[in-house]
Amino acid sequence: MFLVTGATGDLGRRIVKNLCCRGESVRAFARLDARYSDIEQLGAEIFIGDLRRRDSIERSIRDVRYVISAHGTNANGGGVEEIDYQANIDLIEAAQKSGVEHFVHISVLGADRHYDDAPVFKAKREVEKHLARSPLPYTVLRPAGYASNLLFLARNFEYTGLYPLIGRPDNRTSIVSTDDLSRIAVQAVTIPEARNRTFAVGGPESLRRDEIPRIFEKVFNRAGRILHLPIEAFDAMRSFIGLINPGAGRDLGTLRVLLANEYTCDPHEVQKV
Repeated sequence: MFLVTGATGDLGRRIVKNLCCRGESVRAFARLDARYSDIEQLGAEIFIGDLRRRDSIERSIRDVRYVISAHGTNANGGGVEEIDYQANIDLIEAAQKSGVEHFVHISVLGADRHYDDAPVFKAKREVEKHLARSPLPYTVLRPAGYASNLLFLARNFEYTGLYPLIGRPDNRTSIVSTDDLSRIAVQAVTIPEARNRTFAVGGPESLRRDEIPRIFEKVFNRAGRILHLPIEAFDAMRSFIGLINPGAGRDLGTLRVLLANEYTCDPHEVQKV
């Protein structure tokens, strides 16, 4: 049986569907207030729990052979330390105790770049290191930006013709299909070459950020306009928010890192995944 955390998030839902379509037994970890009827109808066993509670994690992992950790802060409530870090540490230790055969962790491209201002990146990296120190067989996947994250921007462009862009327009990202990432996560547990390894996962080409609205222009057959703000404008906004709410100002550090840097994969590394 597979346990999938973050099962009702965009990536987790696709992983569960992929497993169900392959005829695998799946336990989907979900909050009570999440929408899960679609994956339940596909045959997934729904486990209602709270990733902030160690006893909940330990109950969810009984009789499980494989774990795919696809949860994140946005979809699970709680803070970065509770969800992105501690929940994964508890999950790894529970998996080790229960004899799980393989653990797949969805990290983020750039987790090893020592971004001190990005809590999510730091949490992902510490989880990677904890996993590597454990005797648990594992695979770490570090995806670039998700193609599905562009859907909101695409819908907005379709109706308004506007594309907001913060930071350098020439920064590039190896955007990855969320469906492809879900397939890779599922296959990682059965491929010997993926055992105890870390992979960057990205699309076949690195797109400049200002190329994305040009693609939208072709898709929607309409002229568009880029609303460009320099990263300094974001910094000023973040500083102002930090004066009112210091916690929110710190949390924006991860978004700042995402906006200010490139996330590209070596094509040769991508071909190995």
